[in-house]
Amino acid sequence: MTKYRSGLRSTVAGIAGAGLCLLLAGTAAAMTPGADPAINHPFRGPDYRSWLGILERPGRELYDRREDVVRTLNLRTGMRIADIGAGTGLYTRLFAREVGGEGRVYAVDVAESFVGSILREARAQGLQNVVGVVNSQTTTGLPDDSVDLVFLADTYHHFERPMDMLASIYRALRPGGELAIIDFHRDPASSSPWVMQHTRAGRDEVRQEVELAGFRYAGEETFLRGNFFLRFRKP
Repeated sequence: MTKYRSGLRSTVAGIAGAGLCLLLAGTAAAMTPGADPAINHPFRGPDYRSWLGILERPGRELYDRREDVVRTLNLRTGMRIADIGAGTGLYTRLFAREVGGEGRVYAVDVAESFVGSILREARAQGLQNVVGVVNSQTTTGLPDDSVDLVFLADTYHHFERPMDMLASIYRALRPGGELAIIDFHRDPASSSPWVMQHTRAGRDEVRQEVELAGFRYAGEETFLRGNFFLRFRKP
């Protein structure tokens, strides 16, 4: 009888704890404002070639420092990576070369034209380990426990439903998996008017939201100037 009561108390506590987590997640989703949908209008049927000249050009920090970013991630052969908000596939292609034929890189984007173009370019370069995924503003479109790393480069500030997306990312990552976020510094004293208008949250706000979604802060890389680079782990 004592064992039964102890087990019952544990079960009730577990149910209550799960309910509390759901309540907190729902509250966070309601309280955390997402991106203004207007900033995502250019990505409704974008022209791939036009965006190549914007996203893959000298002078853009994430293009100029791409090799440093990849090196810092310490990628391994056979890893499975989700490049969410893949855009023109700059990092998708770099990751695909690093993880080799035994690995997989999921090029995830809300723009179907981007995903299709990434796949064509990857195949043209002999990269057979790239998988295209067209997602939405509420889900990654990835199976649960399917990837070792989720990479977001100048993507987080485009999330219209950030807590829903973080929950989906959490589910897609394997236990111990990493979430890497690179996004614009947002500082009224130093950021451009475009950044201030275009982004809704700075480094500290992003960290708070990600930790609220259940991730553990794992550190920060500081070699970028216009962007912050935060790293998190799924417990």
